[in-house]
Amino acid sequence: MSIAMRFVLPVVFLVACNRPAQDRARRDEQVGQAEASGARVTVQSGLAVVRRLTEDELVLWGSAPSFDVVVVTGEARSLRLDVWNALPDATVTSTDGAVRIEAEPSSELPTRHAFRLELPSGTTTLRVAPPDATERLPLRFAVMSDVQEAIDDVGDIYARMNQEPGLRFLFGAGDLTERGEEEQLARFERELGALSIPYFTTLGNHELGESPSHYQDWYGRGSFQFDFHQITFTLLDSASATLDPIVYGWLDGWLARARDAVHVVGMHIPPLDPIGVRNGAFASRAEAAKFLALLAEGRVDLTLYGHIHSFYAFENAGIPAYISGGGGAIPERFDDMGRHFLVVDADPNAGIQGVRVVRVD
Repeated sequence: MSIAMRFVLPVVFLVACNRPAQDRARRDEQVGQAEASGARVTVQSGLAVVRRLTEDELVLWGSAPSFDVVVVTGEARSLRLDVWNALPDATVTSTDGAVRIEAEPSSELPTRHAFRLELPSGTTTLRVAPPDATERLPLRFAVMSDVQEAIDDVGDIYARMNQEPGLRFLFGAGDLTERGEEEQLARFERELGALSIPYFTTLGNHELGESPSHYQDWYGRGSFQFDFHQITFTLLDSASATLDPIVYGWLDGWLARARDAVHVVGMHIPPLDPIGVRNGAFASRAEAAKFLALLAEGRVDLTLYGHIHSFYAFENAGIPAYISGGGGAIPERFDDMGRHFLVVDADPNAGIQGVRVVRVD
C-alpha cells in the first residue's frame, strides 16, 4: 500500500465513524416514494412506506395516524389501495373530490383497509385519516419498546393492551427484533395481527444488525413527525447513540413548528442514563446536553425512551421523561418490573394529564 493510501484510509474510516447514522438519515429522505407501471407515488413527509406498486395495486404501511398521498398517472386507471398499520376507523378521501372511492373487503385485521380508486389521468392527492384526525380532542395512547428475542410471547402483551379502553395507537421506541433481519421484521409484522391498534415506532440498535438496515423498507423512517388531535409527535433515530447532523437540521424545524403545541418526543437510546447501570445513553455527554437544551428551548412536554429494559420516571432538562423497555427483552436484574407498557393521557389544551404503568407479568 502506498503512503498516500495509508493516509487516506484512516481518514475515510474516521469520517464514517463520526457519522454512524448518516446513511439511515439519507434513506429516510427516500421513504414514501415509488415509481412503476406508469405511476409515481409520493407520501408526504414520508409518513408511509410504499410496500408495493403495480399497474392496479398500491400497498402502503402507515407510520402515522394520517398522511397525504400524491399519485401521478399518465392515464385514467382503476387502482386497489391497501393501507396497513392504520387506525381502525381510518378512511381515504380525495382532497380535490375528483376520485371515486369505494371500500373493498380486506383482511379481518382492524388495522388493514382496502379501497377501490378510479383515478383520472394527472395528479391526484389522497388523504388517509380517521374522521377526527384534526379535531382538538383528548388522546390516549400506549408506549412500548424492546421486544427483541421475546417475540414468541409478545401476543399476551397485545392482548392486555387490547383490553385497555380508549387507546388510539401504540407509540414505540425501537428494538423490535434481535438483528433487524428481514425474516425477523416479517415475524414482527405477523405478531402485530394480534393488536387491535396500529404501532407507530422508530428503530433501535437491534435493528442495525444487518447493513444497510432493512428497517426502513418495512416500517419507514427512523426520524419523522406527525400530528393527531392537534398534539405533535416526533420520533428520532438515536439507534447509534447519537443523532446525525441531518436529523438535527430536521429537528430545528420540527421544534419550531410544535413550539406552541403539546409535543411528545420519542427515541430509542436516551441522551442520559438516569441510573448509570448500563451506560445506556448518547455516546457523548456534550451532545446529550446540547440535545436536551434544544428540547427545553422548544418547550417539549414529554420525552419517551426505550433501550433500558425496565421502567424509570425522571426529568431531563425539566421535561418529564420515561423509559419503558417492557416488551420482554432480557430484563434488568433485581428490579422485579417485568413486561409492561405505558398508557399516556394527553390533552391539546391542558398538556400531559397522566402516565401510568400497566404490568403484564
